[in-house]
Amino acid sequence: MAFRLTPHERGFYPLFTRAAENIVAAAEGLAELVAADPADRPPLAARVKDLEHAGDDLTHEIMVKLNSVFVTPFDREDIYRLASSLDDVLDAMEEAADRIVLYRLDELPKGISVQTDVLLRAAISTAAAMPGLEKLESLREYWVHVNSLEDEGDAAYRSLLRDLLAPDDDVTPLDVLTVLKIKEVVETLEEAADAFETVANTVESIAVKEA
Repeated sequence: MAFRLTPHERGFYPLFTRAAENIVAAAEGLAELVAADPADRPPLAARVKDLEHAGDDLTHEIMVKLNSVFVTPFDREDIYRLASSLDDVLDAMEEAADRIVLYRLDELPKGISVQTDVLLRAAISTAAAMPGLEKLESLREYWVHVNSLEDEGDAAYRSLLRDLLAPDDDVTPLDVLTVLKIKEVVETLEEAADAFETVANTVESIAVKEA
């Protein structure tokens, strides 16, 4: 850990932890929504939206603190990037939940459950890692794990696109409008996985700089 002559503001650490824990709750809600009957999905989507609003409040609190303190625990650009990436994860998950309900999608491809499972595991891993920002110990396992999860999510994404756009001969193709609706959901979930990777890469950058 780099030696500091000036005490720094420690209030960022609990804010990042709370933001990540909020994402876990949203990921759990999203996974539950995907597995639910269509009629049961609207209140679950509303719950994910409420969590997205809570995440916005936490992001705002981090940004206000970033603009009001003199000495930060690590580079300001990394604090901004970490907060923004966590917010991007939550935005994408809320958007996916909203589209599933808005588009009145009934049966979803099994691959979407794989995507939401990857997101939930990434969320749990991220929440477990955030308290470690204060000492930056043993976090390498975290960013390696999340990068491997992104690879897993990318494989699911590609498989889903193949099945949607070029189904096997023995599979009845969906109508074009349904394909487009599902494709939007699949792409939005992939955006969430990419944002988790950005979170992990930012943590790695912080650890390298502060070593």
